[in-house]
Amino acid sequence: MPVKPLSFKGDAKKPKKRKQRSYEDDDSGALVAAGSQPTVDTAEDDSWTMPDQPSDLAGPTIIVLPTSPPTCLASDAHGNIFASQLENIVESYEETAEPHDVRQVWVASTVAGTGQISFKASHGGYLSCDSIGVLGARREARGPEEMFTVEAAETAEGRQRFRLRTTASKTADGDKGRRYLSVTVETSTSTAKAEDDDAKKKVSISIQGDGEAESKTTQVVLKMQARFKPRLQQHKETKAKEKVSRRELEQVVGRKLEDDEVKRLKRAKKDGTYYEEILDVRVKGKHDKFASY
Repeated sequence: MPVKPLSFKGDAKKPKKRKQRSYEDDDSGALVAAGSQPTVDTAEDDSWTMPDQPSDLAGPTIIVLPTSPPTCLASDAHGNIFASQLENIVESYEETAEPHDVRQVWVASTVAGTGQISFKASHGGYLSCDSIGVLGARREARGPEEMFTVEAAETAEGRQRFRLRTTASKTADGDKGRRYLSVTVETSTSTAKAEDDDAKKKVSISIQGDGEAESKTTQVVLKMQARFKPRLQQHKETKAKEKVSRRELEQVVGRKLEDDEVKRLKRAKKDGTYYEEILDVRVKGKHDKFASY
């Protein structure tokens, strides 16, 4: 699936007719820098939203991890997985997170016939999890280990969250055997070169795929680009169908229309009574024609 240009919060806006750097999904499956091309309307390019349900997930996506401060899942060029610090976020509120680095962006796509979702990194490798919960992004083809089941979850405060079920799940154990992407945060203090009052704390974040559902460490926030959200796409298509020009209306009716008739027919197009109003306007036109003699 082709990926349209990505832009991040803080990027300078460019004139529409100038060329800009963008990212696209190439034939090898990697999200790479595209060749120069005319700038398109970027009104929604930097708009990120949360999916309403797992099936909404598609296109560029970020996976915000349950750490403090919030970090997101990222992959380097070698397919190593790590927690990347988020710069575009408002007061550590996970729902406001947006990427500032292409390594933080994953391209989500549904695996046909399974209902599961794969996540492709910027270098072309798919996020994977083996049977013991080790994560990576080194394979450029999808197999069972590259497929994740996205499940909706909810916090005690009623905030929307998701879980990514992995192949580390033990199917023989039923629901209790389900395992999910999770994080472990460890803090160590170093006083080797500092006094106790100035002790330096080092935070280590480990990401694995064997977390249990009951743990808060498995609850992630998913953000996707708004233009890929199915409901928004459907809304756009509906709006496009509702648009009709004065010329088109006059061609359908077969005569010149008054301003109030144009407004009436355009309103009917939105309300679903278009054809009934067209018939009424045609009949009125015939009456006016006979009355003119």
